[in-house]
Amino acid sequence: MARATTTHAHSPTRRRAHGARAAVPGRGAPCHNGQVTRASLDKQPHEVASMFDDVAEKYDLTNDVLSLGQTRLWRKAVAAAVDARPAQKILDLAAGTATSSQPFAQAGAYVVPCDFSLGMLRVGKQRHPWMPFTAGDGMKLPFKDDTFDAVTISFGLRNIQDTDRALRELYRVTKPGGRVVICEFSHPTWAPLRTVYTEYLMRALPPVARKVSSNPDAYVYLAESIRAWPTQPELAARLKGAGWRKVAWRNLTGGIVALHRGVK
Repeated sequence: MARATTTHAHSPTRRRAHGARAAVPGRGAPCHNGQVTRASLDKQPHEVASMFDDVAEKYDLTNDVLSLGQTRLWRKAVAAAVDARPAQKILDLAAGTATSSQPFAQAGAYVVPCDFSLGMLRVGKQRHPWMPFTAGDGMKLPFKDDTFDAVTISFGLRNIQDTDRALRELYRVTKPGGRVVICEFSHPTWAPLRTVYTEYLMRALPPVARKVSSNPDAYVYLAESIRAWPTQPELAARLKGAGWRKVAWRNLTGGIVALHRGVK
């Protein structure tokens, strides 16, 4: 897809207004030289955006290392579930640098990579200058109703402050009959794997992140947010509550990741 477009970069101040709340005393995110290094589980929008701004350059490489190469397999599963077709409009929310958007573009779809981290968008625009990168908050998407044939979000729903509101926004911007695909870290279904995985998240992941990431604190937040995330059936129920029908999920890598789908 060779469309030369500019990045729609809202100002950081404006982005923070979307769903931002006053900081809770004693629960603020760790900072270094005024920069947020790790968001808290309050998921204040400006904290999460600042954290991802800081890891943008090495984000894709770090994910490949920390997932032991599994991210590529998960992206293939997402691409198959979205099933993008030529001329379809696809929203890739929390697209970051748009690595996740490439399979949809290669299928001939018009894909809009959207994220609220300007740092991620800038890196993505440098790598894929033809793509229509758009700055946007998942709780208040900058698109009209019934715009997209499919909407998808990979490893980003967990970072949005109000999950239910984000699911309703994805529903709003999807055309009737359109589909949603959510790829997110989840909970292993086999007890021994769940135990090993939890140990990896809390003990092994932070030290590894210190060696490969520009901001290892961000991966402490990653581990905490995964442990606090709803189970597969709980997320399916929330999708139904937002209006989606034909909701189903598929476990990947033993449930370490789950792929949820629905139809408007």
